[in-house]
Order: sequence, then structure tokens, then C-alpha cells
Amino acid sequence: MLYIGVDLGTSAVKLLLMDSEGKIKNIVSKEYPLYFPHPGWSEQKPEDWWEQVQAGIKELIKDADKSQVAGISFGGQMHGLVILDKDDNVIRPAILWNDGRTYEECDYLNNVIGKDKLSEYTANISFTGFTAPKILWVKNKEPENFAKIEKIMLPKDYIAYKLTGVHCTDVSDASGMLVFDVKNRKWSKEMCDICGIKESQLAKCYESYEKVGTVLPEIAKELGIPETTVVAAGAGDNAAAAVGTGTVGDNMCNISLGTSGTIFISSKNFGVDKFNALHSFAHADGKYHLMGCMLSAASCNKWWMDEIIGTKDYAAEQKQIEKLGENHVYFLPYLMGERSPHNNPNARATFIGMTMDTTRADMTQAVLEGVGFALRDSLEVAKSLGIKLERTKICGGGAKSPLWKKMIANILNLKVDVIESEEGPAMGGAMLAAVACGEYKSVEEIAAKVVKIIDTVEPDPELVAKYEKRYAQFKEIYPACKPVFEIITK
Repeated sequence: MLYIGVDLGTSAVKLLLMDSEGKIKNIVSKEYPLYFPHPGWSEQKPEDWWEQVQAGIKELIKDADKSQVAGISFGGQMHGLVILDKDDNVIRPAILWNDGRTYEECDYLNNVIGKDKLSEYTANISFTGFTAPKILWVKNKEPENFAKIEKIMLPKDYIAYKLTGVHCTDVSDASGMLVFDVKNRKWSKEMCDICGIKESQLAKCYESYEKVGTVLPEIAKELGIPETTVVAAGAGDNAAAAVGTGTVGDNMCNISLGTSGTIFISSKNFGVDKFNALHSFAHADGKYHLMGCMLSAASCNKWWMDEIIGTKDYAAEQKQIEKLGENHVYFLPYLMGERSPHNNPNARATFIGMTMDTTRADMTQAVLEGVGFALRDSLEVAKSLGIKLERTKICGGGAKSPLWKKMIANILNLKVDVIESEEGPAMGGAMLAAVACGEYKSVEEIAAKVVKIIDTVEPDPELVAKYEKRYAQFKEIYPACKPVFEIITK
């Protein structure tokens, strides 16, 4: 049988076709626009997602035996607010995970409702990217749209709805809404009351590997797939990437170098960081995970290469970098503000330490290292909770760079396992579909079967020591700059 994984990303949707053994048969990507109607705002049109998903599925399976398509599932950008009216029409463009407009609403949630209450209700505190403050923003700033809301959904769930007609979500994605009781894997009545919504306005919540329905007959006909094709709930992009990299079970780690950057630690037990610097979410394997998320990771390198120095030849620029652990230039990678561990939408990207002999290569190196240092910030929080890690998987566009992987291994002092397929969320989605169809009994079983480690980047003790000194300097820069960020963003 064949399984389709849909990775609904921020700049494009990636679709992957996998067979029963986990072999990738085809991969297709389709881009769609990203809108910035005001500084700090970030939106997309759900209709664009659906249009490109349909086109992508048709292209993905054009040379396959379409009768063998058994299941579809998802990894998707988290936290985005999709609101539908009584006729299931989209009310307004989706407000995305990297949108910073909800500063006032976050302040209200964290400081008026209180972080302790939020953590009690949801295991997390409010971040500007989360969904609950977006709901409050619509309520406060667009009351006419708020009054029309019949259903509140997340980005990938809109695609599941268009495929099946079912309003659904999953526990991992719902965990990032700040409306979900993570410990008990159900909607929080208290948070619904705080947001001024009814539980009936929220989608039914499933485990990631559960069947939510089958493809609607008219959609199946349009796409050329069987009406019996099962649609599974899927997962938030990071949980789906963790499935795709085999980061399931207890005390496993995955680092994602995508548009955003994450360090993801799976756990069989529920746990909360008392400072809420890390997110505590339900995992797609039926258990839990802790996650540190930085808003700009590989996107920092893309910005530096494309917009500033004007090149698409990333590899050529990285070839000029020779002396690791000796760079005197530092880069704070806060192009979109920052989430973990600082929770500061006013944070800004910053170069510091340049001198007359600073080169273009030094600046490029600083960008790559800055992302690594920022991931280390979240790792340090995990260490403070008693979590001991020796190794991590890695995925995302940035993981294709040998140099960046070497930096990550030495900055974090972790063995970095490279897997055969670095497709992350799309692979995870296809694997969840296979579990939903009964091809495998559990997420752990399919991960053990299909995820293969092909290389390991080992930390070099000498380089680790050099980066330890650099990190000690790096972590002093944000506190020093924080008062300035508050001034320049007023």
C-alpha cells in the first residue's frame, strides 16, 4: 500500500509518497504566498494551502498505482488561527505562528490571568505565536469577525477538513493553542471561558495516529484516489518531524533546522519546566515531549544569503569558513522576536563584535553559530530539569549542511545522528497514516522499522572547549541588549 504525508509548511507544502516498507517513492513541493500586512504580522490564505495540496497530490501520484493509496496524514505549521463561519467558509486570513501582533493579549494572559494559572490549565504560558492570544486579538480588534466564528482550527486541520468534511485536530498540535489541557489530553474549560469561546467551537481532538475519516467521494474523484483512503489526524510539524526521525519513546532528542528551530525531547511522562521556558506538549506517539522553539533558524541563513549578500550558493559561502570556535563576531538570531527561552517578541537580530578585519565569512559563520548557540539556550533549560542527553537526531533544510551539523554537535556537545531520510514532518505524516491504516501497531513500531541512521557527527573535545568559551560570551549578549530592544521597538 501507499501512504501520503503532507507537510504544510510556512513557505510551501511538501508532499511525500511512501510505501509499506517506508521507502520514499516520490516527493513534491508547492509554494504559496506569505503576507505581511503590517510590521510584525504574518498571514496566509487557507484557500491557497488547499489549492496547492490538491495540485501537489495529483503530481505526487501521477505515476503511481493510485488504487494503492491507503492513507493520508499530516505534519503542519503549528499555532496558526483558522476560523470558519457557519457555512465553513474562511472568515479571515490565517494568523500564523510567527505573527507578533498579540503582545497586549499575551500580557493580559500572562500577567492578569497569571502564568501560574495558565500553566495549571495548559502546562504552558502565553507566547505571541500561540493560538489563544490570537483568538483574544480577533475578539478585541475584529469583533465582527469574532461573532461569526463557528469553528476554530489549526492550519493542517483545515486540509483534513477539506479532505473529509470532519472538523478535527490532534493532541500535539492542540497542545500549542494554549486552550488544551496537555496533562489530561482534553480541551480546557477554563481557557475556553477566558477566551470567550465554547468548546463546541473547537474541533474534536484525536491522537495523531487515529483515523478521523475517509476522503469525501467528490474529492477522491478529483484527486484520483480511492474513496476508502483513510485520513489520520496527523501532528504539529515538530511532533511529526520527531516521528519521521524516530524520536519517539523516552528521552530521545531531535533538532530541527527549518524556518524555525527546535530542540525536541520525547518523554513517557508528563512534565513541566517551572519557568515555562520550554513548551510541555502531548506527543504524536501517545506520550509527551518538551520543546524549545526559536522563531528564526534556517531562515536566518536564508535572510543573510538572499537578502543581504545576495547569493543562492550557500555551499560556496560556507566553504570560506575555516576556523570554528574562534569567531569574534556574534549574531543574535531574533529576526522575528524570540520564543524559547526568552519569550520576547521585541527581541531583534543583532550582530556584535565586528572590527576592521571582520570578513564576509566571519559574518556568515556568526549567523550559523548564533542559531546553534540559541538552541543551546534551550538545551541548558532541559539540563536544569535533570534531563541528560548524549545524542540527537537532526532534520530540516539546515541539516543538509555538513558544516552546520558539525557546529551543532560541538556547540551542544551532542552526538548528531544523521538519518537516511531527512524529510521530517512529511515522512512523519506518512508514517502516522500507515499506523492509522493498521499497517503497523504503533508509532514506535514503524519508527523502529523505517528510520535508519546513516552517519553520526561526533563532537571534538578541543572544539567543544572552544565553543564552551564562546557560548559563555554569547549568553551575556541578550541580557545586555534587552533594554535596548524595549526602547527601539516602542
